[in-house]
Amino acid sequence: MMIPVRCFTCGNVVGEHWEEFKARAREGDENPAEVLDELGVERHCCRRMLVSHKDLVDVVAPYQ
Repeated sequence: MMIPVRCFTCGNVVGEHWEEFKARAREGDENPAEVLDELGVERHCCRRMLVSHKDLVDVVAPYQ
C-alpha cells in the first residue's frame, strides 16, 4: 500500500496504481514512463509522486 494515497499537488488518487507500478517498473522489467502511460497516469505531479515514492513499510516493519 502506498502512503499517502493521494497526490500532494492535485489530490488525484495515485495509491491504486502503486502495487502494479512497483511490480512492473521497480523490478527493472519495463520503462517506468511506459508503465505510467499504460496505467493512465497523465499528470506530471502524479507521475513524479509515483516515481519518487519510497515504500517505508518494509524499512519500518521488516518483520511480518
